[in-house]
Amino acid sequence: MTMLTREQIEQGLHENRQTPNGTARNAHAEALVGAAEASGDQALFREALDNLINSYLYSSESPKMLVPFARLLQEYDKDPGAFSEWEAHSLFWEFKWVASAITDSPEIPLESAAGWLDEMERRYRIAGYSERPVRKAELWLADAIGDDERAERALAAWLAADRDDMSDCHACELNGQGQYAVLRGDDARALEMWQPVLSGERTCAEEPHRLLGTSLLPLLRLGRYDEARSNHLRGYRMARGNESLLPTIGRHIEFCALSGNESRGLEILAEHAAHLHPLANADDQRAFHGGILVLLRRLRELGHGQSPAVPYEGVPHTVSELYEVLRASSLDIARRFDARNGTTRVSDRLLARIGREPLVDVLPLGVRSSALPQAEPASAVRPGADALPAPDTGDGFAGLVERARQARDRGHPGADALWTEVAARLDGQPEGDMDPLVAADVADHRALTAARAGAADAAELLAAVRDGYRALGQAERAALAELRLATLAAQSGAAPERMRELLRVARRSAEALDAGEPLRERRIALAELTSLRVESYLRSVESTEEHDHHGHGHGHGHDELAAELTGFVAAYGGTLPDLAAEAEEMLGRIGLAQGDPERAVPLLAAAAARAAAAGRPWQAVDPLVLRAGVLLSLGRPEEALEAARSALEYSEEVVDAEAQAVVRLTLADILLRRPDTAQEADEHALGAAHWFDQAGLSGDGGAQARLLLARAHARKGRTADAAEVLQSTLPDLLEHGEGQAVAAREFLGDLLQELGDPRAAAEQYLLAADVTQGWDDPRPQASLAQSAADQLSAAQLPQEAVAAYERSLELHRISGDAPVAEVRILRSLAWLDLREKVDDASVARARTRMQEAAAVLDAALAAAPQRRDLRSELAQTWQQLAQVLDRWVTTYEQDEDGEGSAERPGAAQIEALRLEEVALSERAAGIYAELGPDHLGDRLHCVQYAAWTEQELGREEAGAARMSALIDELRALPGGAPETLLERAQYVLDRLSS
Repeated sequence: MTMLTREQIEQGLHENRQTPNGTARNAHAEALVGAAEASGDQALFREALDNLINSYLYSSESPKMLVPFARLLQEYDKDPGAFSEWEAHSLFWEFKWVASAITDSPEIPLESAAGWLDEMERRYRIAGYSERPVRKAELWLADAIGDDERAERALAAWLAADRDDMSDCHACELNGQGQYAVLRGDDARALEMWQPVLSGERTCAEEPHRLLGTSLLPLLRLGRYDEARSNHLRGYRMARGNESLLPTIGRHIEFCALSGNESRGLEILAEHAAHLHPLANADDQRAFHGGILVLLRRLRELGHGQSPAVPYEGVPHTVSELYEVLRASSLDIARRFDARNGTTRVSDRLLARIGREPLVDVLPLGVRSSALPQAEPASAVRPGADALPAPDTGDGFAGLVERARQARDRGHPGADALWTEVAARLDGQPEGDMDPLVAADVADHRALTAARAGAADAAELLAAVRDGYRALGQAERAALAELRLATLAAQSGAAPERMRELLRVARRSAEALDAGEPLRERRIALAELTSLRVESYLRSVESTEEHDHHGHGHGHGHDELAAELTGFVAAYGGTLPDLAAEAEEMLGRIGLAQGDPERAVPLLAAAAARAAAAGRPWQAVDPLVLRAGVLLSLGRPEEALEAARSALEYSEEVVDAEAQAVVRLTLADILLRRPDTAQEADEHALGAAHWFDQAGLSGDGGAQARLLLARAHARKGRTADAAEVLQSTLPDLLEHGEGQAVAAREFLGDLLQELGDPRAAAEQYLLAADVTQGWDDPRPQASLAQSAADQLSAAQLPQEAVAAYERSLELHRISGDAPVAEVRILRSLAWLDLREKVDDASVARARTRMQEAAAVLDAALAAAPQRRDLRSELAQTWQQLAQVLDRWVTTYEQDEDGEGSAERPGAAQIEALRLEEVALSERAAGIYAELGPDHLGDRLHCVQYAAWTEQELGREEAGAARMSALIDELRALPGGAPETLLERAQYVLDRLSS
């Protein structure tokens, strides 16, 4: 094998430090240690060992650091003086990692672990370091072996010891202290200690990444669900794919299993399936697999044991099979720890973890997640289930039947669920014991369910129900079945004459009821209202056919129906208000269809009011939701909000998941348009997404709800949460048309930009720009390309940024109405010209760009001299050109050998450039002076720049005079200048005068 040179090894070490953590980085680091040792260069060997220790630490192979650390320690003992101050500090710092790795390695005997701890204590004492890290290591060793008294003493000593250069960062220390509090059952205390880390006040390379995951179950146990949801979204985003954070990934999976989000837990597991194998770090494996086992156990309990899970070591497994494999391997690790520690603590904690029960039935997270297949029929979550009518008489099965009949007669949304329960109990009774009327009612329920589902045998079932009721003397129920047969025919697209005949039969059946029948009027009115609906439909169909044949259409269909419905309301408003409410809602919808929303608004309000007054608040929900939307479109947001809030209030007993979702989506949309209700909008958008999921509409209404939820999160400053929610539903939004796709990608790009991920942000902007390429208006594409270019520049991708800027510039010039955008692009291109190399050619290109930008502004100002924004941009352009020249001069002054330039300028040329800088700054300051007090800060910046440049020229007095004159002017302003500006100006003057 060819020997590597020192330069090659150093380059390899540099590259290795930039490589993502994991086994590939470790293997390369190991090879570099071998090469460094073979070179005989001891300093290089020590550097390679240190790099290998760091590589192991941030991977799943952290226990392997013991060997290179022991070798590095030998090197130190042989010649401590060979270690620089930094190298010695690094060695002692790594002692802490080793102490943790020893405790977490069951193969290392307890005596050896204790010996390493003693060695650490001895060396720290000799080196003059605090015992604080030693006591921390002792705490976790004592806890592992079940010596709680020693652990408490170690904790007290840890907290009492001084902090020094060898102490862990505050974030890591608070993590450990809080974890110990959780083990002692004090979740509240732990969260109090963790707050500085969770809030971002205290951070480090792995915090709050780890702590966001650790906090999840304590938050759930304390009922702090919103915080738990946010910590999961934010924390998983930070931990995803990080090999050294697999235990944290396990916590997120466990959280999903215990919060009713098993499907998301499966998705997270699938994303990390490549790590689902025996790990070099046995403790990490136990922690990672432990969280997975909680999920797998829950899935088995939910009936998914035979569903496919992710493969394990390349072999496909069902959920139950994978559970058994991981449980056996995890218990084996735990028992190895127990054997070393002389206690069952590790096994006990593992079994307790695997057996944890859910902490909440369902905690909606907001993110899109594929639903689990139903292992068995599951009852839908029913809001307001407790509000179902209570039986007046009877108990047991008879009471249930009475309750179901009352709900049916009231039109209560919970009636179907009650009849389903009646049917289930009836099926378990001997046929001879069945009440014929109950059996007929159950048959009626099943026939109606079949009709709603469009079943092929629905008409046959309804006819049988009609005949059954007639045989039992239930004429009013039979009349209702006749009407349902007519309605089914209309829904099925039967011939017009067939529909009309069935409606006539239904009407005659209702009219034939005894005069003393309490429901006679209702049956007649219902038949009449149904006939109005069907006849209106038939008239529209026949009118359309006439239009197709004769070239003229109908113009009076809506008017005729409106007149009929108005008559219906007048006839039945006093006796059957719920049916009158239906008619009024139809009238409101006709008004909307005719383009008259102002007429629709009071009709929808009246329909809702009638329904509520009739004791059917659930019937008021649809007209109120529709009314809220109409009012919003009419620019009456306060009334819209009132209507939406009323709809939500009345929806308490609604069992239809889509209806629940639409109410919340409407309310969230209205609230998000207001400046001060983002929190409430957030809550309702989250609820809407959840209910759309329940309705099987995740990709439709659910996508819109999640888009609103992401905007609400962003409005509240929860950018990471917003990005997670939006990314989860982005594939759905991309299917909702080009406009939606572009808006969603642009929004995601904005979020990623705010999160400090410019490369990913640029990708979203570019993908959005690609969608707009076929649009007639070039401006959206130009703006998106410019945003992408800004982010590509921030991501240190200059060539890609230049291409995007040039694309945007060309498009802006086609539109011809965005001079500010053109100017900013030209200035950005000027600075990119200087990124790779600052020489005569690059500065000349940058100068040309700046001058071109100024020319664009001059032309725009000639057409619109009143535009203050254009004048401000012109001032910025001259000031930035001055900074370009400063970069040129500074580069020459720093490049003593003149490398990189064809000819080094003389003193006269440098002086000329500095004088040009002063002139440009004066020019910019003059524009800002004309723009007035709003630009005092900008003006001060230009003046002080000119003053410092004059100092560079040896003209300190002139520079000081500039600042002094500006200070006098600022003090003379009516009302005075801001104190901060005066202080800044005085500071510069004092420095110039010193």
